Amino acid sequence: MELRPLRDFADPAVTLDGTVALAPHAPFDDASFASRSAPVIVIGGGPSGLRAAQEVARRQIPVVLFNAERWRPYNRVKLTPFLAGEVQISRVYQASIFPAGAPVAQYNSQTIVSIDRAEKTVENQFGRRWRYSKLILCLGSHPYIPPIPGRELSGVFRFRSFDDVEQLVARTMRSRRTVVIGGGLLGLEAARGMALRKVDTVVVEHEAHLMARQLDSAGGLLLAAEIQRLGLAVHIGCAVKSIDGEARVTGILLSNGERVTCDTVIICTGIRSNIELARNAGIAVSRGIPVNNALQTSDPDIYAVGECAEHDGHVYGLVAPGLEQAGTAAAHIAGEPASYRGSMPTTKLKVVGIDVFSMGDVEQIDQRTDLRTVRWSDACQGSYRRLIIRRFRLVGALGVGAWPEVNRVQQAVRDGVVVWPWQSWRFTRTGRLYSEGRPQAVTAWPAAATVCNCTGVTRGRLGDALAGGAGSIDALMRETSASTVCGSCRPLLEELLGGEAMHASVFGARAIVLGSIVAGFITLLAAFLPAWPFSASVEAGIGLDRLWTDGAIKQVTGFTLVGLAALVAFLSVRKRIRQRWLGDYRFWRIVHTSLGAAALAVLFLHTGFNLGHNLNRWLMLTFLAVAALGSLTGVITAREHAVLAASKTSHRDVFTWLHILAFWPLPLLLMLHVVTVYAY
Repeated sequence: MELRPLRDFADPAVTLDGTVALAPHAPFDDASFASRSAPVIVIGGGPSGLRAAQEVARRQIPVVLFNAERWRPYNRVKLTPFLAGEVQISRVYQASIFPAGAPVAQYNSQTIVSIDRAEKTVENQFGRRWRYSKLILCLGSHPYIPPIPGRELSGVFRFRSFDDVEQLVARTMRSRRTVVIGGGLLGLEAARGMALRKVDTVVVEHEAHLMARQLDSAGGLLLAAEIQRLGLAVHIGCAVKSIDGEARVTGILLSNGERVTCDTVIICTGIRSNIELARNAGIAVSRGIPVNNALQTSDPDIYAVGECAEHDGHVYGLVAPGLEQAGTAAAHIAGEPASYRGSMPTTKLKVVGIDVFSMGDVEQIDQRTDLRTVRWSDACQGSYRRLIIRRFRLVGALGVGAWPEVNRVQQAVRDGVVVWPWQSWRFTRTGRLYSEGRPQAVTAWPAAATVCNCTGVTRGRLGDALAGGAGSIDALMRETSASTVCGSCRPLLEELLGGEAMHASVFGARAIVLGSIVAGFITLLAAFLPAWPFSASVEAGIGLDRLWTDGAIKQVTGFTLVGLAALVAFLSVRKRIRQRWLGDYRFWRIVHTSLGAAALAVLFLHTGFNLGHNLNRWLMLTFLAVAALGSLTGVITAREHAVLAASKTSHRDVFTWLHILAFWPLPLLLMLHVVTVYAY
């Protein structure tokens, strides 16, 4: 709830949307203040500050939120789309959703410059003071600018706040080439925003691979390759020695001696916690502001959450831990039992349009001896996945590219589940930790499972909101803040509300169905129709039976059949061969089905569907069994989306394995057939 900045702070205020709100608590020098109870004051309008104010207000405790920026509270995740021109400014602002009638006031463009712990007051830049009962510091962080010569030149920017993005949007109108220093999450997002504005963009990372804190070497290098494929240049393993230019940027000099010409430089080399306000107030500080499990600082009436807080030696630079901390601090202020035990860092988002997932203990895994890892990759699809295991338990996971079971893996890491040997073996072959089947409905997820990664909202919290009467998407968003950041979890909310999950058909479904039906029809003809009759006499003329009496033709059709069968067998294992030059497996699945039908047609030309005797009969029956099971598998695969929507159960795996098992005797029987024909 946002209040107009008024001169008379004692008067009732009206929000920008026209609704009447609780008047801002009077400053310390207002005589009426003595008759009021002091509110909880939250300093900081970022995600953690807004969540802290919401959680306090939800408990009907008076709260005042101070936002130092001239912008309304905004969503930093949306800064990149705004820089890229994909969203309007209204989509960047964070919805200040508070419970109806909550005693809350919000001030923008007001910076708290000092804290008087003895008097329990805070003072803004205009010299006005407010008394507090409890104080929550959500001071955030600021960009770290390394001591690179030339960093003060015109044309050097940062990428952290709305002010930074405002300057960069204006800069895109005149920039011809931009260098982004830093290959972490922020650096890549800045690069994406500039590139989508048609600016030639170069990323420079001094580590050996991109996103070194979230990915291993293989994942970082794959991400770099995908980014280069999208048109961005990447320099890895070299630092920026200097930023060149007289008054304006003209280029950079790399540590390997290479010079890169540019007119714009964006520095994205990490963040540092804002601790000055706390230090000046006599609160203990370190890398951040140290807090206990209740998020209290060295002053028990002052709390710290978000990027400025240091808990158990950790300063989290992600949104979700800050939101979790905000909920704990608000609960403790309200007298509820609450304890923060730390967060498991999770990165699950699109980086430059590419899915990236990282969770748990993933740093320096290649140098550690206490961990065992299991990998899977598919170069054709640009996918890479890795599980990190300690003492048989899953402690981390990372990946680049689509990962359908990522939500289950995330919960498995959180729970530290045991990874059995057969699961490791399956993962190395298929990239799946669990057997393939219908995705588990969100209604069946455990209460601790995270549904909204951006805001850290769990399945249990959403369930509580549903039980409390939140019966729509908007109500769930208002009560829990789920889907208020990137919106990717909205389908899960719809499913929770009873909406049907949509199941997409596989690539080339119509072609697969057609080929499978043709193959199945030919198989039925071969199995139940009598063999093609031979001519009664020579005088009857030369008929189709010449195909089965002429030795030369028999050889041609026979070896053609062997070749087609070998090619079909190769395509059946195509998905295990991860070579980009072979093309997309989805395309070859269609070819596999078509060649199967063609092989049956050649089988007729070679045998006339005469099942034969002894060895030949076994060979024919095996061939037809493979074809029948293959056609059934093809139809089920192509229509699986409709089957799942109707019955919630698919048996594609069963028929696939039966198809594969039926094929195994075929090579031996075929070899014996060839040997007997030529030997006898």
